[in-house]
Amino acid sequence: MTMKAPLRIERGDAIDWIVLDRPEVANAFSRALLEALSSALAELTETGAPVVGIRGAGKGFCAGVDLSEYNAAASPSQDVARLRRNLDIWLEIWRHPKPVIVAIHGFCLGIAAQLPSFADITIVAENARIGEPGIPLGGGYIAPTWVPQVGAKRAKELAYLPGNHVDGTTAEAWGWANAAVPEDAVIPCAEALAARIATIPLPILTGKKRSVNRAMEAAGFLTAINALSESDAILHLEPVVIAMRQRIVKEGLKPVLAEYRGESSTEIFNRFKGNDTDG
Repeated sequence: MTMKAPLRIERGDAIDWIVLDRPEVANAFSRALLEALSSALAELTETGAPVVGIRGAGKGFCAGVDLSEYNAAASPSQDVARLRRNLDIWLEIWRHPKPVIVAIHGFCLGIAAQLPSFADITIVAENARIGEPGIPLGGGYIAPTWVPQVGAKRAKELAYLPGNHVDGTTAEAWGWANAAVPEDAVIPCAEALAARIATIPLPILTGKKRSVNRAMEAAGFLTAINALSESDAILHLEPVVIAMRQRIVKEGLKPVLAEYRGESSTEIFNRFKGNDTDG
């Protein structure tokens, strides 16, 4: 039986969409999906429209890493290599010669909330849920990639609460997203933006992208990124993290998740401001 591809490419005049296509598992990043994303980015380097888009099929963008592939027996060096490979794929977005737009609806969690930090433009649904994994199993892998967009204090706010999240409107206010629009407008908005971007010849777009990236790299962006896989792998060896992973294997994910479920930081702040709006 032929296996369904984990993503598809939808060609357009101004933008070619890479569509994460595992909606039955919330587009969770399996190794096969990550490598397919890498292959699609490579394919679109030399061919297709002048802009690349990334979005998710189904109810949301992506729920993070596919925990069904978790290898509890992995050695520290294997863990570092796995985490480093994820970052290398995001850096393929960073170094891609074309502008890359990420369009987010529904949910964008865990390492999926890391990916847009490497893209050029991020458009989100106003009601999107963007945030950390629901269980604190690692340390400092996702939030540091937010620092250039939102600053250190917001990044720490995101990281310090298990399962912390913001909605799309807040993500725009923080500077993580370029725009928050109604959910049904996310793709049309991205395509309208791409159509305007595409009026500039690609060599000029590539030059503009590289010049801005160089400014971020001069400020230390890549230095910080290069430390993430090792620091996260070290945290995975902490006895409390090992015990938590063993509990997940023994009891299942849901009861462990339930212990950490609670208000987001935005909901706490709004409660004390006298504003009950969900964030």
